[in-house]
Amino acid sequence: MGNEPRIGVYVCHCGSNIAGTVDTEAVTEFARSLEAVALARNYVFMCSEPGQEIIRNDIREAGLNRIVVAACSPTMHEITFRRVLEEAGINPYLIEIANIREHCSWVTEDRDLATEKAKALLGAAVRRVYYHQPLEARRVPFTPATLVVGGGIAGIQAALEIADAGDKVYLVEKEPSIGGHMIQLDKTFPTLDCSSCILTPKMTRVGSHPSIELLSYSQVEEVSGYIGNFKVKIRKKARYVDAEKCNGCGLCQEKCPIKTPSEFDAALGKRKAIYTPFAQAVPNTPVIDTGHCTYFLKGKCRLCEQVCEREAINFAQQDEIVDLEIGSIIMATGFGVFDPTPISRYGYGRLDNVITSLEFERLVSSSGPTGGEITLKDGAAPQSVAIVHCVGSRDKNYHEYCSRVCCMYALKYAHLIKEKLGAEVYNYYIDMRCFGKGYEEFYERISGEGTIFIRGKVGEVTDQAVSDEEKGKLVVVAEDTLLGVLTRVPVDMVILCVALEPPPDAEAVARLFNISRSADGFFLEKHPKLDPVATTTDGVFVVGCAQGPKDIPDTVAQASAAAARVLALISQGEVEIEAATAIVDERICSGCQLCIPICPYSAISFDEEKLVSRVNEALCKGCGACVGGCPSDAISLSHFTNEQIMAQMEGMLA
Repeated sequence: MGNEPRIGVYVCHCGSNIAGTVDTEAVTEFARSLEAVALARNYVFMCSEPGQEIIRNDIREAGLNRIVVAACSPTMHEITFRRVLEEAGINPYLIEIANIREHCSWVTEDRDLATEKAKALLGAAVRRVYYHQPLEARRVPFTPATLVVGGGIAGIQAALEIADAGDKVYLVEKEPSIGGHMIQLDKTFPTLDCSSCILTPKMTRVGSHPSIELLSYSQVEEVSGYIGNFKVKIRKKARYVDAEKCNGCGLCQEKCPIKTPSEFDAALGKRKAIYTPFAQAVPNTPVIDTGHCTYFLKGKCRLCEQVCEREAINFAQQDEIVDLEIGSIIMATGFGVFDPTPISRYGYGRLDNVITSLEFERLVSSSGPTGGEITLKDGAAPQSVAIVHCVGSRDKNYHEYCSRVCCMYALKYAHLIKEKLGAEVYNYYIDMRCFGKGYEEFYERISGEGTIFIRGKVGEVTDQAVSDEEKGKLVVVAEDTLLGVLTRVPVDMVILCVALEPPPDAEAVARLFNISRSADGFFLEKHPKLDPVATTTDGVFVVGCAQGPKDIPDTVAQASAAAARVLALISQGEVEIEAATAIVDERICSGCQLCIPICPYSAISFDEEKLVSRVNEALCKGCGACVGGCPSDAISLSHFTNEQIMAQMEGMLA
């Protein structure tokens, strides 16, 4: 093992996070009594620059060759302290972190018990670091191309940021056009900008940018590899229209005899069997819906083919598989919209003129099915409208989280209704959450326009009248918690402010890209505060509502942040791979392959020639699952050897 270990121990106060519960002086004194400990100190913030400098100086002056830091989670600062060791001239893997914050001071208020546990954790770390071996991290080339998955505002922003720096971007969107949910909106709060007006220029730039290859109407089918060297297989679905020949004249759509509900218009309007989702679609190439096209269903019609002068219709077109090599991935898959049907008391799907927020967006949009006219099912204009907040949000039966945008778009609806109709508007809210720049001012503005705010959760929306005033109306029954009375308000229309939720395919997408999901179903970031755009899979980033509900400004900011992270990796030209990885002893391996399905990172493959398992060190995250699952004991884990683990257990129990 070389020179005899000289261990330095550093106990952090973490302000009062640790020192408020743990007797750091007693723990430091305990450390001095341990074998091979040459020096022990405590300091208020070990992760600070003065704290780091203490360690660097001690390594140089006291000849320390191993370090133990008793502080917070290694997830927070192990990399920081590894860098300190490297700067001081010793191998960065000759360090061990004793987590005496999350595992000790934060889980008890008993100072004596916390101090004793801190001593046990420290003793285990000291015993373990004695057996640490120098490891060398490897560097691998970084492919300067990026895959952006999702073509909403988050994906568009990230793609443009990277492409404007001159680097290649592949933007994959499963729908026929980019734009996402934002292009469905009428206006955006709090400035009331036209959503299409501010988004379509960006969409056009994406479609014509020399560094962006747009793969719309496409889906990722397979992902392999590791940071800097991902291999991705994409299915480019057949449009049955030749994009090279089509000039977007729209004659094929005009002549198509088949109509079906439009997904873009939230089923309030119709589209043809050959269609572009909306007028400003990018690319502006139609797609044939084989589920409704007469030719694909019955083998006849082909009217679109007959009227197309450019001969762009191609019924023989097949799906195309595109193989890409990329360095990093940005997940911008957006959100789904909560279906309020299960909340039967609101009457959605059962009572006419009870609609969702997204349906109202299409109703009020000038490009929507009514040309922007707010109408009831019978075509009349409503004289009174109730807007119900938190439908599916802040509800333990559905989604406990706040969807963040509902209060603000409810205020926007109140303004639009007042502006277009002058109707009475009732906002039923639990709490008004106007947290962003200009949001509180927008709330004050809407309050001054005559909107009636009722604080209370709606108990029921019914068409059962109990008075002449309620006949032919929808009646909103709710408790006004400010006045302490039960109210019944007859209205013509009810708008349900539904929750933002993960898309229906979120679980499948998470498995495909090997990323985790949080308890709410959205993709899980590496750290909620310090690393909100990275994931636990290196090289894969998550932005926008794929990570959690957020408004447009926060989405754009997060997309730009992820783009900056990607550009930093590209500029380096190579990336460092973790040295603490699993190793297969081929002399012992029986070829049973049980380790392959155990590995959560798909880092193990089978060598058909030698009939043994192999670990891809670039993919391996050192989790150790394969080590515990190998029946032949043929797999070991660098930096987590049996000797080190046993020493740690002995130190804990000593």
